[in-house]
Amino acid sequence: MKNVLFVCVHNSGRSQMAEAYLNALGSGVATAESAGTEPADGLNPTVVQVMEEAGFDRSGHYPKIMTPEMVNRADRIITMGCDVNAGVCPAVFIPSEDWGLDDPKGKSIEAVRKIRDQVREKVEALIRESRES
Repeated sequence: MKNVLFVCVHNSGRSQMAEAYLNALGSGVATAESAGTEPADGLNPTVVQVMEEAGFDRSGHYPKIMTPEMVNRADRIITMGCDVNAGVCPAVFIPSEDWGLDDPKGKSIEAVRKIRDQVREKVEALIRESRES
């Protein structure tokens, strides 16, 4: 695994957190991009705040639309918790895996902190898996 694409619909929360963690913690193992199919106008401010608490400045980052080029660059595509049954999963047309994480939109800061910590745990497991293979 060299290039990971993290995808969620709005690219304003979970996928941004995963991108930050993998790029910081996965040095030499993998790099990450994140994107969505319906990007929001900006990052979720609560996500920005909890990532700052964890030492990550996301202020210069913004939601991006998923492009065919991003998909082609990716060795692995991970969605963040798409509701596949509702037909809103942005990556159903490409091989991907889903982490099943709650959307931080509208959640309390305590709930967003839990989501942040879940993202970090999953990214750390992904890095361990990559180093072992």
